[in-house]
Amino acid sequence: MAILVACGAFVATLLGGLVAARVSDSLHLVLGLAAGIMLGVVGFDLLPEAFEQAHQTWLGVPAAAVTLVAGFLTVHVVERSLAMHRGHEAEFGAHEHGMQALGTVTGTGLIIHSTLDGVGIGLAFQAGGSVGVAVAIAVIAHDFADGFNTFTVTSLYGSGRARAWTFLFLDAAAPVFGAFLGTVVRIPEDAVGLYLGYFAGFLLYLATSDILPEAHAKHPSRLTLLCTVGGAAAMFLVVGLSHG
Repeated sequence: MAILVACGAFVATLLGGLVAARVSDSLHLVLGLAAGIMLGVVGFDLLPEAFEQAHQTWLGVPAAAVTLVAGFLTVHVVERSLAMHRGHEAEFGAHEHGMQALGTVTGTGLIIHSTLDGVGIGLAFQAGGSVGVAVAIAVIAHDFADGFNTFTVTSLYGSGRARAWTFLFLDAAAPVFGAFLGTVVRIPEDAVGLYLGYFAGFLLYLATSDILPEAHAKHPSRLTLLCTVGGAAAMFLVVGLSHG
């Protein structure tokens, strides 16, 4: 049952990616919306879940908060060490391979996140059918945004549309695979919480340091800003309604 329900997440993820591909002519609006969605995912979904599942503290600091900062700094250090920040347009060609690598890492992180969503579905169905259905609805609701972000981010970081489609398909299939894992294995909550905190920092850096500046670089329009606010508000509604 869990695997069958996870197929809904597969469809939702593909639909999100298809929407991102269709509106690529308005890239600045897509990036503004993607940044808002990513901020919403971080603030309303990943971080609350991370703090709820990771109960330990390190030197009195919640461990999820430490991994959040670690995730943020990881991307910053990688970008600085490779000198490939998007502001260095003259160096773009020389560092195209590095940007593709960052796109690959980001896409892989999104796939891992989607796999954990599927694991959550599988574990929830172990707890009971009603719990499993509730969790599945929440996952399906925000996997549309995952698909949108997967295609947008991997395209932005020089991966090319062909590879972006590949990452989108893998991201769509990940919840189904995760649901299978969730029916046969049990992952410690603390470990999942630490990972979610780390990935939240990862997405936070990409949204604020790269995607938002890129969205406003050539089209500093109010509509782009509205898309960002709208993306965050949409995720607030999705997460809020899924937990209601």
